Amino acid sequence: MKKYTICFTGHRPKGLPWGYNENTRDCLKFKQYIKELIIQKIGEGYNYFIVGMALGIDIIIVEILLELKQEYDIIIECAIPCLNQECKWSISQQKRYKDILMVCDKITYVSKEYTIDCMQKRNEYMVDNSDLVIAIWNGTPSGTLNTIKYAKSKDIKTIIIDVNKYK
Repeated sequence: MKKYTICFTGHRPKGLPWGYNENTRDCLKFKQYIKELIIQKIGEGYNYFIVGMALGIDIIIVEILLELKQEYDIIIECAIPCLNQECKWSISQQKRYKDILMVCDKITYVSKEYTIDCMQKRNEYMVDNSDLVIAIWNGTPSGTLNTIKYAKSKDIKTIIIDVNKYK
């Protein structure tokens, strides 16, 4: 079976309407929408998913994918900008991150150490290895916007979801 790949890009908590509180009605509504969208894409033949593993949208998406993996035959790749990216996160965030890495199918480190452009290189890696980009964007200049522009420059189909409608 041909591998059809989706990567995701989106904001950190500070760029999301619900911030760090994923238990808000708005965040729960967003999670349900994304879950249904991913199920639709699986039905269209997408079976390989790449997630960037930053706090915020990335962690939300990968946890939804892990839940769906119990029911669907999908592969989850965690594309990480550099070793120890989580070292300055809170203990609970680090645990959540490491728990995800233990159960994903593949881990790709784009750089061995932090560099000023390792996040952008990670985003380019994800786009370069995808057939579709799903971007969760709040309309502001950001790494998410840079990834959208990069995907369009490579003629990669992109779905843009306005996260502001979830507030």
